[in-house]
Amino acid sequence: MASQDWFEKDFYAILGVPPDADAETIKKTYRKLARTLHPDRNPGDESAEKKFKEVGEAYGVLSDPEQRQQYDAIRQMAHGGARFAPGAGGSAGGFEDVFSDLFGGAAGGTRFGTGAPGAGSYTGTFGGGAGGASPSIEDLLGMFGQGGFTGGGYGPGGYGAPTGPRKGPDVNAETTISLGQAVSGEKLTLSAADGERITTRIPAGVRDGQKIRLRGKGGDGGPGVERGDLMLTVHVRPHPVFTREADNLQVDLPVTFAEAALGATVAVPLLGGGTVKVKVAPGTPSGRVLRVKGRGITRGNHTGDLLVKVQVVVPQKLSDAAKAAVETLQAEESGVDPRADLMTQAAAG
Repeated sequence: MASQDWFEKDFYAILGVPPDADAETIKKTYRKLARTLHPDRNPGDESAEKKFKEVGEAYGVLSDPEQRQQYDAIRQMAHGGARFAPGAGGSAGGFEDVFSDLFGGAAGGTRFGTGAPGAGSYTGTFGGGAGGASPSIEDLLGMFGQGGFTGGGYGPGGYGAPTGPRKGPDVNAETTISLGQAVSGEKLTLSAADGERITTRIPAGVRDGQKIRLRGKGGDGGPGVERGDLMLTVHVRPHPVFTREADNLQVDLPVTFAEAALGATVAVPLLGGGTVKVKVAPGTPSGRVLRVKGRGITRGNHTGDLLVKVQVVVPQKLSDAAKAAVETLQAEESGVDPRADLMTQAAAG
């Protein structure tokens, strides 16, 4: 659901990407910023925590194609598209002035907002005006060619064609969970602004930035009017060991030079505890990915894999015996140039 914040916030600038950035660039940039700004890495740093929440909010919008399209339309309207006359007293018309001018009064009891960032919290003033809630931002976009009116009160007949009371306003909320909770699913209890407690279950395999619609848990539409929905955005905290690639989990596995050169069977940690054994074949290079079937993320009837990326560890200090062994290896490899093909291909290009 769009919000007044979209007029005021430049989500592209918050993430540090250009407006034409593709989805992969936005994802990589967000993950890098989230790791850097995460509260666990910046304990007590309120500035980093604030930026972490802003980055999460920006990614939640820009990673969703439908929301990004709406956001771009609103930004275009605010920067050279539709123009709005000043409000009362000559001040520049704001978001509420738009609703006042277009729909004949203030925006009822509804306050549009993305919700206070943080686990289990949301914002939004419940209780629309008489006869139902005020028009949504989607209705506003519809007047400027971004889509037709929907919902009661603004039906196919155009602006002002009543079709009965519409349901209460949708309300945005945000919550942050761990990667383990996202993989296995989690039951959460949210606290609404009016003190109401809302319990819901996060489905297993939920993605970072994914939105979940809780029907009938949003704003009150007034007597006899159906309540709106609660749109819950789920943020997943970066894990220090595992990363997610689609339905696969990926982990970097340090191995010694001897294990990589001679081969070995080593233990790999699993998310949530436990280990699984993998075989490192003799001569395995650093960067090779080993796949453990069925140890990834389960969504519906599909389960991903665990991708184990081998990282050969170079010793920082060598004993005299170890140094002598390496020197012997070096002598054995005399005349072997591992960069020969590289030089040939570079010259050919």
